[in-house]
Amino acid sequence: MNKIVLGIFAVALYFAAGQALQCFECKVGFWNLCFTAKKMCDAGEHCYSGVGKAAGFMNIKKKGCLEVAKCNLSEKVNFPSNSSSKVYEMTKTCCSTDLCNSAPGHFHVSAVSMAFATISSMFMVKFLI
Repeated sequence: MNKIVLGIFAVALYFAAGQALQCFECKVGFWNLCFTAKKMCDAGEHCYSGVGKAAGFMNIKKKGCLEVAKCNLSEKVNFPSNSSSKVYEMTKTCCSTDLCNSAPGHFHVSAVSMAFATISSMFMVKFLI
């Protein structure tokens, strides 16, 4: 009997983990440069892409997982938080399929590919000199 209960629990856990949404995450990016990694979202979260302006002229971007209730809203960030000095304003747009927050036409670089490119460049310079 215990084996049956344990088996049902294992199957339920497998399907619960399989339902998690996978998104790109970028803590902060400037202009069209955003260093991304893949992230699994928690239940009740969707992928989002955030676009905004800092100091009135610098384009900033964020990506990741966001609670559904906070989707498609604008966020104003002040510093310090209780002041009226706005640091940036960002609109976060959500989507609900795996890796859907990778906008075409934007340059995304993962940390692994950036490290590989750096090491490759170093070896090329070493052999060319």
